[in-house]
Amino acid sequence: MTEYRLGILKGDDIGLEIVPVAVKVLQSAVERYKDIKINWVELPIGYPSYLETGETLPVKTLSKLYELDGWILGPIGHMAYPQNDPKAVNPHPILRKKFDLVSNIRPAKSYPFISSLHKEVDVVIIRENNEGFQPDRNMHKGLGEFMPTPDLALSVRVITKRNSEMAARAAFEIARQRNGMKKVSAIHKNTVFKLGCGLFIDTCREVAKEFPDISFETVVVDTFAMKLAMRPQNFDVVVTTNMFGDILTDLAAGLVGGLGMAPGLCVGPHYVMAQATHGSAPDIAGKQIANPYAMIMSAQMLLSWLGNQKGDISAIQASEDIVLGVEKVLNELRLVTPDLGGEASTEEMGTAICEAIKSMA
Repeated sequence: MTEYRLGILKGDDIGLEIVPVAVKVLQSAVERYKDIKINWVELPIGYPSYLETGETLPVKTLSKLYELDGWILGPIGHMAYPQNDPKAVNPHPILRKKFDLVSNIRPAKSYPFISSLHKEVDVVIIRENNEGFQPDRNMHKGLGEFMPTPDLALSVRVITKRNSEMAARAAFEIARQRNGMKKVSAIHKNTVFKLGCGLFIDTCREVAKEFPDISFETVVVDTFAMKLAMRPQNFDVVVTTNMFGDILTDLAAGLVGGLGMAPGLCVGPHYVMAQATHGSAPDIAGKQIANPYAMIMSAQMLLSWLGNQKGDISAIQASEDIVLGVEKVLNELRLVTPDLGGEASTEEMGTAICEAIKSMA
């Protein structure tokens, strides 16, 4: 019996609808295997937590997360938080930094009957998560952005060998696990950022030597953006720095149907967090029309990652069952939400996936 301690953090707006559906799907998959046990812990976060406790990220939530293997985090609508209250913080960059979630894994996959700009796309982009130009997480104290005069703004970009190596290693390990081309593409701009991107790409080359079974290439970021838009089928696993990855993963999502089709997983040496790429969509919250795909597949990635880390064959198989259940609903049953061309509610689409899993031999 392998036990997992997993947190449920619903987040804001549509998170209150899609996170329970993702948990329900994961439970349906795991129930088929008697040697897996999940201990669920629901914790307050986001604006509902602020209304209840006066904090968007309570200390008790942070403390409890250290006791878990991983957690599911719903979308955060931090732009609507009170701007002058220090207790109304944006939780997700704090979680990424505090729990050393260095690698942000974001797949983009097309499906035959889902409208998209490209078909036969199956690419995974690994984005370094805690450095780069992002000023809310690239310093130990303070922010990496400042204004010496009213007319001058400076932003500091941070690149370390340690985080670059962790992101690169995650990329090669994922390429080894996948059934794709067994290729890693490292994206950079060392033609301009000779030191920052130079350190990143040199580190990727060093890691590549440890994976002789995986082919490796480097691509300048602007060239890669063009190639990704024109022929995404040529890429398998991609690794890049924080800001480039933030932009390119949204581009990849746009190629396969939008951010509703963009799951994500943040991983580090000790913890893992399932977090869909999209926002909290307050305009459709409470209407039961939010697409749960990205959140469900983020939870699937969470189970798969933990299963691979623990060598748990049943957990890996349960995660693959989720993939098959999702594919059946998208490709055969077509029980999908309005953004995907269907008429199903969030709950109905999740239930259909659960039933598809349960009906498997």
